[in-house]
Amino acid sequence: MPNFFRLHLLPIFLLVSTACGLLVAYAMAGEFKPLGQWSAADVVGEGGSCVLAFVWLCLMLKSRPAGRVTQLLTTGLGLMFLAWWADCLDEFIALPDAFYWDHWLESAPMVIGVLVLTYGLYHWHHEQLAISAQLQKRERLFREHLAFDHLTPLAGARYLKKQLAICLKQSQQKGDALSLIAFDLNGFDAINQCYGHSEGDAVLQAVSQLVLLNLRQQDLLCRLAGDRFVILLPSTSEKQAQIMAAELTESIECFAYKTQNVGERLYLKAATAVVKAGDEDQQQLLQRLNIALTNSKQPIALRA
Repeated sequence: MPNFFRLHLLPIFLLVSTACGLLVAYAMAGEFKPLGQWSAADVVGEGGSCVLAFVWLCLMLKSRPAGRVTQLLTTGLGLMFLAWWADCLDEFIALPDAFYWDHWLESAPMVIGVLVLTYGLYHWHHEQLAISAQLQKRERLFREHLAFDHLTPLAGARYLKKQLAICLKQSQQKGDALSLIAFDLNGFDAINQCYGHSEGDAVLQAVSQLVLLNLRQQDLLCRLAGDRFVILLPSTSEKQAQIMAAELTESIECFAYKTQNVGERLYLKAATAVVKAGDEDQQQLLQRLNIALTNSKQPIALRA
């Protein structure tokens, strides 16, 4: 998962600077309360809320790129943090009665922050709907970040087995065909050796995006390990899957991938295998699929 935190260092700096400025202002305008006047419940409640708001803000900035939604969420959480911070300072520093601005600092930023955060969450909601529609080929209407590969990112073997078990049960109940395609890249180890593992990772990411563009809405692409991928094809006959596998092979061969450093084109080729589900569980089906893929690559090895 990419780390976007370095893109948002300025908002964090401004927020921390403002918090430090409030601390200095309170310290100069008031007097520190003796320990006996501290309210433990208020300190824990208001201080804890302040810390949590800052943690929420950092987690959000770490996982989001820059943009309008990010700005709205940052502004809302930042104002709420400052309101709780001012409220927390009030528990340690007593201000003269003539100073009424501390009450505004405790209430106005909170109200504005909640409104801005709510507006940002509204736009975030619509953003997530659009992203979910794009990721359906990766997730099949189920999202669990621990089940997804951090490189591509596609679902991994554990997620594939879970979805395959569901599809096998539905296929047997409805009598629908269920097929799978397995493929990997020929000579992928040579790419890592010649250009480095970072280039190999970039190849896997690019190929993943290319294959996703050639799949239907109901299909699911998963990465098993290394350069080996599996496509789950519900309601698809073996003949249809073979046509899709041939199209996939052709698209990868025509893919004009350029290396990151020198821009040299890499000519990629893929080996594919297709199997149709029968009366077996997901483990047996995946084992048969792996054997079919291994057998499909044997003639290439003999000619070499």
